[in-house]
Amino acid sequence: MTIYACGLRISEAVNLRVSDLDSERMLVRVAQGKGRKDRQVILPANLLTVLRCYCHEYHPDNFLFEGAEGSQYSVRNIQAIFRRAVKRAGIRKKVSVHSLRHSFATLLLDQGTDIRYIQDLLGHKHLSSTQIYTHISNYNLQKIKSPFDANEFHSFV
Repeated sequence: MTIYACGLRISEAVNLRVSDLDSERMLVRVAQGKGRKDRQVILPANLLTVLRCYCHEYHPDNFLFEGAEGSQYSVRNIQAIFRRAVKRAGIRKKVSVHSLRHSFATLLLDQGTDIRYIQDLLGHKHLSSTQIYTHISNYNLQKIKSPFDANEFHSFV
């Protein structure tokens, strides 16, 4: 849920610390993401509610997501959990944990979010990395109205 809601890489999610959550500003600090850069991403209100319940139940000390005896979850653990969830849900399409990040970016594009904001949220150094997501979504393309179909053309007919 956190990977999808924040557009995180799996490595960024396993490295999140409780102290990285800023519920006053509704931001998550991603420390030392890809390229060894820090960035901030949005903290959706619905995710904050879930994470508060999670923290109340499991009492993480250091890392937000801790395994047995307070150890850090590994990337492989998260991948295995995801594979089991996909199987239980009956999803036959080939998906990975990274598909959640792709969905985050694609849905932001579909909502009309400026690609430069998406670039910052994803932590991409180059806009070309973010533009990979533009070919995935045809949702907004279908909503574009050709000038040929505009009312001005009908005045000529």
